[in-house]
Amino acid sequence: MQKRNSLSRQRALALTACIILAAIFLFPAFLLALNSFKTLKEIYKSVLLLPKSLNLSNYLQAFQKLDYLASIKNSLLITVGVTACATLFCPMAAWVLARSKTRKSRFLFALFSLSILVPFQCVMLPLLRVMGSLHMMNRIGLMTINLGFLCPMSILLYHGFIKNIPTDLEEAAAIDGCGPVRTFFLIVLPLLKGIGATVAILCVMSLWNDFLLPSLTINKAGLQTLPLKTYLFFGAYSKKWNLGTAALVLAVIPVVTFYAFCQKYIIKGVTEGAVKG
Repeated sequence: MQKRNSLSRQRALALTACIILAAIFLFPAFLLALNSFKTLKEIYKSVLLLPKSLNLSNYLQAFQKLDYLASIKNSLLITVGVTACATLFCPMAAWVLARSKTRKSRFLFALFSLSILVPFQCVMLPLLRVMGSLHMMNRIGLMTINLGFLCPMSILLYHGFIKNIPTDLEEAAAIDGCGPVRTFFLIVLPLLKGIGATVAILCVMSLWNDFLLPSLTINKAGLQTLPLKTYLFFGAYSKKWNLGTAALVLAVIPVVTFYAFCQKYIIKGVTEGAVKG
């Protein structure tokens, strides 16, 4: 009886801690949504008070000034294009590195793993200089660089998962006459759906929220993504907080919706590839 009571107390404490942590993390999002309905005067008066009325005009003005449909199209083009390439080419590279037992493959995998530790800011200036010399300061150049930065993380996740796949399946396919290409696409790739969804979600969240690299490469009218457009509300001499908060909510809605539908695959994919069988 005492053991049962102690377990119930531990669960209650754990639940309380989770609720407190969730409240801490969600409080900034709550403030953002709350102030998106206020007038500029109400925001300057207090960011914590409730709005006198639900001011939907903020969203209408932000939608127009963002050129929302064009901006979301630019964001979708970059996000979907890079994510599709990452989920197609990275499992190929991870499969070869996982199945090849040579020094070269081990060195390449270590190189991919170590490259995750290098922040973008450390290579930003020389990278932009190279992009300018190759005339790649455009959307294609941006997508190429994003793919390069996402590949190490994606390959690392796929590699851990592929080690759990029994080689007997691939050997049986080889006996039946399947070459490496057919073995990968018919046997290996269908087994990578869980980790593939995880990689896709992480890539989408990283690309959708990216501001620094697009601001340096494609910050031109007609090519700007949603994060770049929302920055227009925060100038050096004036800040339209009422429109800016509404614009940020509009920019966050698509990726939050995507994550809400796919969040279960993150834990599933990572845990399935975490332990080698």
